Amino acid sequence: MTPSVTVRTAGRCFCPSPSGKSERCLEGWDNLLKGLEENRIPVLAVVGPTASGKTGLGIELALALGGEVISADSMQIYRGMRIATARPTEEEMRGVPHHLIGFVDPQDRYSVARYLEDAGAAIREAAGRGRLPVLVGGTGLYVDSLLDGITFREERQDESLRRMLAEEADRLGNEAMLEKLAAIDPGYAQTLHPNNRGRILRALELFYGTGVTMSEQLRISRERPSPYRCLRLGIGFSDRRKLYERIDLRVDQMLRDGLLDEVQEFYRRYDPGTAAQAIGCKEFLPFLSGQEPLESCVERLKQETRRYAKRQMTWFRRNSDTVWLLRDEEGVQALTARAVRLAREWLLKNDR
Repeated sequence: MTPSVTVRTAGRCFCPSPSGKSERCLEGWDNLLKGLEENRIPVLAVVGPTASGKTGLGIELALALGGEVISADSMQIYRGMRIATARPTEEEMRGVPHHLIGFVDPQDRYSVARYLEDAGAAIREAAGRGRLPVLVGGTGLYVDSLLDGITFREERQDESLRRMLAEEADRLGNEAMLEKLAAIDPGYAQTLHPNNRGRILRALELFYGTGVTMSEQLRISRERPSPYRCLRLGIGFSDRRKLYERIDLRVDQMLRDGLLDEVQEFYRRYDPGTAAQAIGCKEFLPFLSGQEPLESCVERLKQETRRYAKRQMTWFRRNSDTVWLLRDEEGVQALTARAVRLAREWLLKNDR
């Protein structure tokens, strides 16, 4: 059995026991979380496309290294969407504390700025308990904004402007709004898909309300150094067809687990909003309204999920610091063992 990692912070040493609880330990690294003293907290990140196995690997790393999982998934934050967003069950969590999942009402507005505030607090609290923060998720904007130390100001909300933009999007469509954004901020517009209505409208709202483009705000927000030192592990595939096969199988399993009932209950309880645009929900609207057969909606869901996975890979591949683990070239046990070894080496390096 691989020995557990001892973490020492502020003169206290904790060693995670097999039960998952922290126990006092007499030996260990004197300064593993030295970054705390320098205001730079070690954070281990697991990124990659949907259905790649991020959740499972994140839990294994947390168990091996005495960590707590911080979610970086913009849809798992919402309540009432466990199956649609592939949120881990209590059994799958295996006693590992998870933060920022299933805690936001689907009708609430949840911004990147609010995520950075919540995730930052969860990381500081985990590190303060002598635990290693393990960031797990596929929302690239969340991951990069958090780990790169990007700051977002919560702008004063102009409800009339927001309503006007929403009505215009309803009338003209998402692609027309993305074209409008491209004329103002072509660089940021290139990073967005037409389905990402929320971020398209927020970028337009920012410009019309302040005169500042999202690209400019991102540039300004990067001027301060990151409060974290991090290792990014990415799960990838040498053959993308293998990932697409996993996606199709997962959609089939989600349907067996009750996805359709969950979607029906969700739309019965909530008005359409940001959460209702999640992949896994909106694809079933034509079936629920009697316009299309279920089979067509299921195939559309698989297709949209594959497209989303491709966009995720494009996003994460841009970061040259990511260490990639190829899921289709290594077995699950070998990949997990290598990830744990890489993480241990990184922690020891930072301890020197």
